[in-house]
Amino acid sequence: MTHAMLKGSNVPLEATTVRAVLRWTPGQGVPDVDASALLLGPDGRVRSDEDFVFYNQPRHPSGKVWRLGKKRVAEGLTDTIQTDLAGVESEVGRVLLVASADGVTFDRVSALRILLYDASAADAEPLAYFDVKPETGEETALICGELYRRGEGWKFRALGEGYTNGLKGLATDFGISVDESAAAQEESTSPQPASEVSQPLPPEQPTAVVPAQPSQPAYGYPQQPPATQPAYGYPHPTSPPAYGYPPAAATARPGYGYPQPATVVPDPDFRLPPQGPQFLGR
Repeated sequence: MTHAMLKGSNVPLEATTVRAVLRWTPGQGVPDVDASALLLGPDGRVRSDEDFVFYNQPRHPSGKVWRLGKKRVAEGLTDTIQTDLAGVESEVGRVLLVASADGVTFDRVSALRILLYDASAADAEPLAYFDVKPETGEETALICGELYRRGEGWKFRALGEGYTNGLKGLATDFGISVDESAAAQEESTSPQPASEVSQPLPPEQPTAVVPAQPSQPAYGYPQQPPATQPAYGYPHPTSPPAYGYPPAAATARPGYGYPQPATVVPDPDFRLPPQGPQFLGR
């Protein structure tokens, strides 16, 4: 039997694993709705930031509360939180089931409903449902209901309590620090500014002509001789040797009328032959 619930009413739960489904009707201008859960201790606050199950942290470390994600069904779109009630830690007394619209007010969300199912029974009718209606229409986050302990068992209460400062404000009230995660989500979903209109390039300026430099010979090759020849009677310049090779022996000859350089050491015992009669005085 399915219980149609009113705000503030409660119903006992016999199921040990409960699937809480948020459902709404999409359309033009309708924001995307996200489901999340907060696990509260005896003081009505979370024990740490790990007790916040949402889009950036879809599974509780205990493994007993997790987010199944969005799905399209015949009636609209859904986002789901599943809870293993039998395995929830004993110090957790309440599990809040939350809907947030990422900065868009809930007066633009049509037919928002939370439905509870026995997760162990496939294709079964919902155990209960509650049509969530914002009180002012300016809310950007809503506590749709809560799972809470009563004696040895669990119950579900329909709430519909709203927050105008979004998921960040709601979670902060229960002891969560969500500054970085909320800012990152808002930045990723905020519209980006339109790109600037491209401006035409300025007219091209004349380029200064750089005088051509004489080309140098390739590395390791002898230099080219100069184009001009030296004056007649002067020795020709020689090219410098290639890098890494010994300088070549000088080939320039002495000027005309000068003795040739000696190439060998003279023999000290050398004697001129006796002069013939053709060289004697007459």
